Amino acid sequence: VQLQASGGGLAQPGGSLRLSCVASGRTSSNNGMGWFRQAPGKEREFVAAINWRGGSPSYADSVKGRFTISRDNAKNVMYLQMNSLKVEDTAVYYCASARGAWASTTRNDYAYWGQGTQVTVSS
Repeated sequence: VQLQASGGGLAQPGGSLRLSCVASGRTSSNNGMGWFRQAPGKEREFVAAINWRGGSPSYADSVKGRFTISRDNAKNVMYLQMNSLKVEDTAVYYCASARGAWASTTRNDYAYWGQGTQVTVSS
């Protein structure tokens, strides 16, 4: 499974971006998927996850109410709509495919990772 994340860039505080993650190769729509992020000098942290059917979304407290995760299994694509962006959202964002079908918040539950896309929030 190969994952390709895109959609990052520069946004102003309060602005919006939409990230996409396209899966290719031996893909399976039976796996949960998620987004993680890593800021400079910090550990990679959970952002959002979704189960294999596109339900049961889970969010980190820091993004709850601002970010929305979704997926389109027919197109093998997962999205992360990010609204009301804050400076502290600046990080490299990674998409990942889980070993199981659920929306896991645990990094070790993910088997495949994309290369990351940079999100910078600055005025």
